[in-house]
Amino acid sequence: MDADAKKTALRMIPYGIYVLTSEGKDGKVAAATVNWVTQTAFQPPLVVVGVKADSGADAIIEESKTFALNILGKDQKGQAFTFFKPLEREGNTIGGEPFRKGTLGAPILERAPAFVECSLVNTVEMGDHSIFVGEVKDAGVSVQPAGRPDDAILAMRDLGDKVFYGG
Repeated sequence: MDADAKKTALRMIPYGIYVLTSEGKDGKVAAATVNWVTQTAFQPPLVVVGVKADSGADAIIEESKTFALNILGKDQKGQAFTFFKPLEREGNTIGGEPFRKGTLGAPILERAPAFVECSLVNTVEMGDHSIFVGEVKDAGVSVQPAGRPDDAILAMRDLGDKVFYGG
């Protein structure tokens, strides 16, 4: 296989940018920018997300059995970069971003235009990532998008010509 062709082809898959959050039983919070996300079923509503297996987020989701996907808007590039690195909880903020507890207990970023909160229903561990399957138990939209909802989200391509994940 041509390694450069593989990398380029895989980077052609479009990705949205989300902040994945979860809270452990001890109050420790995980928050990480993720982009391997998709809806996988309508009934029940299921989403899947890929999370690096050796990350703090992986461990906290496994323990809590809940997570939230905070959907970022086009104007939230700064938030995407903030959550590229591990952060500590400071009261009800993570990386300076205020949050509230969702109905299942996962942190919901108050400035995100939308979120889904999920209960973990399955985990597939393959390669260097865990694939979490979550059933959407709650959702919210704080900013109604004008036009197509998917045009309002922050996408990988919006972060700049040199920002890639995958390949």
